[in-house]
Amino acid sequence: MLHAFSAVSPYLKFNPKRVTIDNTIFKLHYRWTFIILIVATILVCSRQYFGEHIKCISDTVPVHVINTYCFFTSTFTVVRHLNNTALSNGAIFQPGIGPYEIYEEPIKRHAYYQWVPFLLFGQALCFYIPHFLWKTWEGGRIKALVYGLKMVSLSKYLKEQSLKYGQLSMPCLEETEYRIKDIRRSMIERMRLNNSWGAHMVFAELLNLLNLVLQIYWTNLFLGGAFYGLGPKVCAERWTEQMDALDIVFPKVTKCHFHKYGSSGSLQMHDTLCVMALNIINEKIYTILWFWYAFLFLFTLLGLVWRASTFLFYKNIKFTRISFYWAKPGKMDDHELTAVIKKCNFSNWTYLFFLRSNLSEFVFNKVIYHLSSEFPSEQRENVINAGKLSPKDDDLGPSRLQTLRVDEISSPLLEEKGNNKLE
Repeated sequence: MLHAFSAVSPYLKFNPKRVTIDNTIFKLHYRWTFIILIVATILVCSRQYFGEHIKCISDTVPVHVINTYCFFTSTFTVVRHLNNTALSNGAIFQPGIGPYEIYEEPIKRHAYYQWVPFLLFGQALCFYIPHFLWKTWEGGRIKALVYGLKMVSLSKYLKEQSLKYGQLSMPCLEETEYRIKDIRRSMIERMRLNNSWGAHMVFAELLNLLNLVLQIYWTNLFLGGAFYGLGPKVCAERWTEQMDALDIVFPKVTKCHFHKYGSSGSLQMHDTLCVMALNIINEKIYTILWFWYAFLFLFTLLGLVWRASTFLFYKNIKFTRISFYWAKPGKMDDHELTAVIKKCNFSNWTYLFFLRSNLSEFVFNKVIYHLSSEFPSEQRENVINAGKLSPKDDDLGPSRLQTLRVDEISSPLLEEKGNNKLE
């Protein structure tokens, strides 16, 4: 049985090289919903665990013939016998099973079970499509920058040579400094070219919501309009009635008519009972999917509210500090962060957010330090206005000014006219 589910094992393994380019709600769509639907598809197709999908009773027609015929066509239940009164009185032994007048009484046909594995697998692919599009648009930019920096906090112990252990790589101090400067250079370049990055992410998240709504609609259409209210009905009826919504949508015993010509050439109809063993699995799958889709819909809406909040408040330093701390806990210098955020548009801010998600506190603070040195800050302007620093001293970044007091930079730096740079 474990071998049957080996197809989903790669999605459950811990991968230290995995880079975060989306949020948890996005992962609920393309990873967890995809896994749930693939597992459901395997369960439906695994006949060896649950016996034959359909088993029909017939005295005159060969068993394999009647089983194949009723599975390929469709079985049915009688609407008049879908009631708890007849079931509790003993008039019928199964919901929807009993005598009826052919062509005169309404019946409920059940042909969906032929298409269940195809629908589940198709839905799994649909939930993966937004992630595939986002990966294509993202282009591996973040991975190219942060790859190999997971264990960078140990670089201070590896000053000259990098170390690799299994899938984990620990860069040396020199390599770390080079990678940080590379991130700074890439970020500066993308300040002008990165305008569509955030728009693509928002569009992919909207695609997640649209896809979820479409899958709920198609599932309801597939089950004859019974999916929308399936969850509440199961909770209300499962433990109180002999027949509940699952028995109506997923009957365990159905009827089937098989026609053949007799020895004299007249058409004969054989009325058979069919045991639908597969519906034991189908009812569990779709009940779980109802609650999962409801959970996913709620959190997808919350995720879009969060995305709208980032669009409205990304310039607010308090909001940014809380957001970055949520992405990965750690201390950040408010002055340096303010200098960088003031120059960011929404796409740049989102890009920085995912850099924070993938980098340690040590590396991210260095990145912010180098980025802030490229932009003027209020503290620099105050020092210039106070006459403590000339405007031409343009290589003193705001991050460095924050670490030095005004009296520290007033005398030794200004005395050396030709050496105004702080590396």
